[in-house]
Amino acid sequence: MTETASSEMVGDGSGPQKPVQLDSAADYDELLETHDLVLLEFITSGCGICASMEPVLGAVARSAPGVVATVNAGLVPDVADKYDIRSVPTLVVLRDGEEVARLDDGFQSAETVVELLETHAAE
Repeated sequence: MTETASSEMVGDGSGPQKPVQLDSAADYDELLETHDLVLLEFITSGCGICASMEPVLGAVARSAPGVVATVNAGLVPDVADKYDIRSVPTLVVLRDGEEVARLDDGFQSAETVVELLETHAAE
């Protein structure tokens, strides 16, 4: 997992201010052990829509509850298979390790994603 310095944590300590890159299933397991609310973005190399989501997810990571993580489905297939990823980008919201929401219909606005996370943080 790409490490984040403590200076990158949000004021309430809920997560890094930018998306975390998960490079292995072990990174995924570690993330779920340390965070109750997680947004996983599944991407692939060369995906134009995925690239256009980068600044959106940066804004989400800075303003929404939980932690935002990206998973390259081609490089970490075990995690992609666990969520039956068929297209990218796919956003999966996890609460206490269980899937509670999914957005898999292309580009999403920061407002849509933040609202989704806030809804599931309140549960």
